[in-house]
Amino acid sequence: MNILMICTEKLPVPNIRGGAIQTYICGVASLLRNHHTITILGRTDPDLPNDEVRDGIRYVRVDSEGLLEPYTTGVVGFLANTKEHYDLIQIYNRPLLVLPVRSVAPTSRIILSMHNDMFTPAKLPHNIGTEVLEQTERIITISNYVGHSITDYYPQAAPKLKTIYSGVDLDRFAPWMESASAKSARESIRAEYNLSNKKVILFVGRLTRNKGPHVLVRAMSEINHSDAVLVVVGGAWFNDNTVSDYVAYVRALADRSPLPVITTGYVQAHDIHRWFCAGDVFVCTSIWQEPLARVHYEAMAAGLPFLTSARGGNPEIVMNNNGVLVNNPEDPNEYAQKLNSMLSNVNNARQMGINGRRLAEKNFTWHRVAQEILAVWAGH
Repeated sequence: MNILMICTEKLPVPNIRGGAIQTYICGVASLLRNHHTITILGRTDPDLPNDEVRDGIRYVRVDSEGLLEPYTTGVVGFLANTKEHYDLIQIYNRPLLVLPVRSVAPTSRIILSMHNDMFTPAKLPHNIGTEVLEQTERIITISNYVGHSITDYYPQAAPKLKTIYSGVDLDRFAPWMESASAKSARESIRAEYNLSNKKVILFVGRLTRNKGPHVLVRAMSEINHSDAVLVVVGGAWFNDNTVSDYVAYVRALADRSPLPVITTGYVQAHDIHRWFCAGDVFVCTSIWQEPLARVHYEAMAAGLPFLTSARGGNPEIVMNNNGVLVNNPEDPNEYAQKLNSMLSNVNNARQMGINGRRLAEKNFTWHRVAQEILAVWAGH
């Protein structure tokens, strides 16, 4: 089949600026192109040409300025002017693109790949949502939570839903105990940041209030391991080192912490895995209803035990003694108690990390994600 995959307007593909959806598309595209002809439509970027073929995949890029309206114009313009017929169009996380796409691709099969709760009435008027569902053959979701959030508003969507959990690059994210390159990255970062004999608690993500890193910084006041260090990796936005009010607030809390807190600022997407190699415990502090953060897969692949918040789809990733759930993610004390327990039982924590790695090897490969997408495309 001739397939068009339409990314979101925020960040480019390949994922040179990061982004969970962009990473997901990159993870599966090279596998999908072994079976079908793939074109990926995304936003322009100063470091990428507007039309290129790379590794057998065509990339087309249209202007968006990070906004959906101009992006929609570009997407519709591309489809209206192309000589290609696309048998199937997979739209990522933008139900609002379905009807404009349908207007210029009347006979293509349309599939949605949903990574957030974008069917909420605040983002999608109900009458348009109903039309979108009528024009959409299937809806792939990254967690059961995202699927439930759709059926809360549109019960009729249930038969079209299919949860396909994400994947991770098992070579790039690897346990330092089992990989020479991971061990080298660990030693390099730990030497550079004076972490060599420390127990490193790791947070990786955008620094926004709903991601909750301020709660973790506060928890450091109650950690009773003097050799513990918190490392907060990330900036206010992808590819952005702006010191927002919230970033300044987190850094002010960090300055007052009785234990060291290192804030790295934005780290390039291709360097993130090195920080996972350097950590001992990973923490996802999401306060909002997180659809299911991809950092869990990266932590598991890197052999890290993790704490995660009981919000959104995050609990779906806690299994086989690979991590611990935090029931009240706005309470620093609960994080502190569970971290103190983990840091006191290093062998047990390491075993949790290995359990996570084995789980990732078995269930969370890009090969498995691609196979499940191919099955949906085949009509199964």
